[in-house]
Amino acid sequence: MQLIIDNIKMLPVLVVTLQFNFEGTVGMRNNAYCLSFPALLMVALTTLKGVVCTDVETHLEMGNKMLASGQLADALTHYHAAIDLDPKNYKSLYRRATVYLALGKSKSALPDLDKVVELKPDFTAARVQRGSVKLKQGKLKDAQIDYEKALEKEPSNTIAKEGLDKLLPLYAIIEEAKSMVANGEHLEAIELLSHAIEICPWDPVVHELRADCYEATGDFFKAVSDIKPTTKLIPDNTKGYYRLSKLYYVMGEADESLNEIRECLKLDPDHKECHKHYKVVKKLVKQIQAILDFRKDQNWDDCIQKVQQMQKTESSIPVYINRALEHNCHCHSKAGHSIESLQYCGEVLKDNPQNVDALCDRAEAYIFSEKYEEAIKDYKAAEEISGDNRRAQEGLKRANKLLKQSLKRDYYKILGVPRNAKKKEILKAYRKLASEWHPDKHEEANKPAAEKKFLDIAAAKEVLTDPEKRQKFDNGEDPLDPEAQNEHQGGGHPFFHQGFNPFGSGGFTFTFRH
Repeated sequence: MQLIIDNIKMLPVLVVTLQFNFEGTVGMRNNAYCLSFPALLMVALTTLKGVVCTDVETHLEMGNKMLASGQLADALTHYHAAIDLDPKNYKSLYRRATVYLALGKSKSALPDLDKVVELKPDFTAARVQRGSVKLKQGKLKDAQIDYEKALEKEPSNTIAKEGLDKLLPLYAIIEEAKSMVANGEHLEAIELLSHAIEICPWDPVVHELRADCYEATGDFFKAVSDIKPTTKLIPDNTKGYYRLSKLYYVMGEADESLNEIRECLKLDPDHKECHKHYKVVKKLVKQIQAILDFRKDQNWDDCIQKVQQMQKTESSIPVYINRALEHNCHCHSKAGHSIESLQYCGEVLKDNPQNVDALCDRAEAYIFSEKYEEAIKDYKAAEEISGDNRRAQEGLKRANKLLKQSLKRDYYKILGVPRNAKKKEILKAYRKLASEWHPDKHEEANKPAAEKKFLDIAAAKEVLTDPEKRQKFDNGEDPLDPEAQNEHQGGGHPFFHQGFNPFGSGGFTFTFRH
């Protein structure tokens, strides 16, 4: 209890000491050294626990206990305090380096190991650890020196022996790989470099060399995997970020390309190559997103216009050329531009016959051109490639109905308008034909044929100006199907339904309204 009371009394003193220490170090009256803020904090904490840690050995002992129990962060704090108390204590430096390595912070460990070797050149364990780090970094000569020095002091050191056995063949392997790259033997070089990377995973040079080989063989994905770690292994690696961005760009990953080029500009806002590439990628990403938005909103004319802009922005990279063709194929098809759609879809399918979306888009273009058999063929091909594709399944049913329907009456043909005609065009065509086939304008002998023609024209106008009926007809169902009319109305022309008679009860009384 008395210990707790004493610790509480000390608290104001400790707090004041810590406050002063923000500005620098504070001298302790009873000691001949100064404590940094982390060391003072540890003193405060350990004092409140009943243990006064004001000497190196106590911190080392505490740090070792924490390290043994796996509490690496706490162990690191004690080692920090020990080194602040005595910066030339090689044991403290070595222990801290050990913790850094356990935490995967080799860059932080190396300065400590360098200092240990400087203070105690015959410390074999530090030599071996530093040699292992240097080997992983690909610094073969430095690693070799450390291993050999360790073996001079301790010939039976197995880690040093194994490290040296791995290291020595690497000189020849890397040189041979470089020679193969120069001769264009990229696949063979990849095999050798892969072996080198297994032993030297932190060597940016071999990663970059293997990336050159992958890029030369067209395997951009693996090239990216090799360049990515170099952005961390090399400080301020603008070259690495620029290369990553270019690789993603060629792969068609414009969004990722934009992210990487931004990282380059964060490091160097005035980087000429990165800034130039950034402007292109940013513009292309914006255009691609706009195209996707127009497709989603079914704004086909704006979609087509934006695709044209995309083609001007990027006209040399195959993946973007093909993507623009696919967008043109789809948007022209949906807009009812059958000629353009057939052209673009044909180009897409020439390079990729398995493209289900292009097959369905071309099938719809064929339907607009009233080439139902060709549409059926494309839908069947799409269904064979992707049996559960709903668009292909529904399209095939529709195309079959339209083919069957085309053998009967086609209201678009009757009025002579395209399948994507607006209501205004339909009414204009109707008025013109109705006037031409007015029964009163024909001789008595020709009146029966004129009346039948006029009824067909009137029926076409009724179906195509009614959104619901037109939709049914476009889906292959004739809302004025003769068989259905016969069943419900006892025969006659299908246009005579619900008591409607265009001739009126007293004969033909058709008039025009302009």
